[in-house]
Amino acid sequence: MADINIQRKKSSPSPWLLVLLAAVVVAVAAYFFLRPDPADEPAPPVVTPEAAAPATAPDTLAAAAAVDQATRRAAIDSIPQGDTSQDAGGSETASALATQAASDPAAPGYALNGLQKLTGVLVSLTDRDDLRDPTTTEQRDNLTSATARLGEPNTSLRPGFVAAAGLIRAMQQKAYPDLETQANALVSLAGQLSGRSTTAVEQHQNQQFLTQAAAAVRILSEPKQLN
Repeated sequence: MADINIQRKKSSPSPWLLVLLAAVVVAVAAYFFLRPDPADEPAPPVVTPEAAAPATAPDTLAAAAAVDQATRRAAIDSIPQGDTSQDAGGSETASALATQAASDPAAPGYALNGLQKLTGVLVSLTDRDDLRDPTTTEQRDNLTSATARLGEPNTSLRPGFVAAAGLIRAMQQKAYPDLETQANALVSLAGQLSGRSTTAVEQHQNQQFLTQAAAAVRILSEPKQLN
């Protein structure tokens, strides 16, 4: 009887293993072909110390501060430090006040200068015998207190204007009854002032007040007419 040679069938590799190997090969090929070339990448911008510094650093800020300081100094320097040429009635200062009132209201120190001149002549007038009484003395003290720090930055002029109008009305009530309408108008106008000279409206109001105050001071500087 013939022998039958029986051989075992060899197992074939799993198809999933072939798929996995193919995927790995494709991934490796894609990496090498699709990765960006370092030469094509844009170079990072070079930041120099000059470019990194802000444009408005020390030099610009120092220049702006110098301009602001110069402006304030010009305004302060324009304030007279006292008029020694006044006579007993203050007529020379009254003329200087009228000249100041008629000048450019937009000029630096216009309102400051005008209020200082007005304060000088009014304080001088309170020394007259016919105008000296407790009411005018009190109003004079209010005025000198309100104008004591006019040279300091950001000082409002409004309290000085209001006090000056109050002193004018007190002297009017003491010896100048015919000046009542003008004195009351000054008190009303002073109450409307902002104490600044920034806008054209504020500059016009300052000039209007100083002009009317100069006219009242000129009358107050004249001797009282006895009936």
